[in-house]
Amino acid sequence: MKAKHQRKIGLLLILGLLGTSLGLVLYALSEKVTFFYTPTDIAQGKAAFNKQIRIGGLVLKGSLQHFQDHQLTFVLTDTENTLSVSYVGIPPNLFREGQGAVCIGTLSPQGTFTATSIMAKHDENYTPPEMKKTNNS
Repeated sequence: MKAKHQRKIGLLLILGLLGTSLGLVLYALSEKVTFFYTPTDIAQGKAAFNKQIRIGGLVLKGSLQHFQDHQLTFVLTDTENTLSVSYVGIPPNLFREGQGAVCIGTLSPQGTFTATSIMAKHDENYTPPEMKKTNNS
C-alpha cells in the first residue's frame, strides 16, 4: 500500500475515533443539560432523590415563612404543581413572593426540597436607577 493511502486511512481512523468519542461525551452529558426541573417535572418523577439538582419556579404568594437562625420555607409553583422548599441562610435581595427563583439542593423521597443555594430571577425589563429618575421627571 502506498504512503498516500496509508495517510488517508490513518486520517479517517482518527476522525472516526474523534467523532465516536465526541458522541459518547455528548450522550453522557445529555441528562445534565437540564438547567432546572419544574415542580411538574418533580411530580412526574423526572428528578432523582438525594442527588443535587436545580429546581425553578415562582415563589407562591403567602407561602414564605421566616424562622429563627435564618431558616425559611416557601412553596415553588409552575402554575400546575407546587413543591415545598426549605432553606437555611440569607436569601438574595430580589427573593420575594411572586418572583421567579432557582434553587440548588436535594429532593427527599417525601417530596420536600432542601435548598443549599437560592438564585432570585428578575424580570427582563431591568431599568437602571438613573433611567428611572429621568423617566419620572
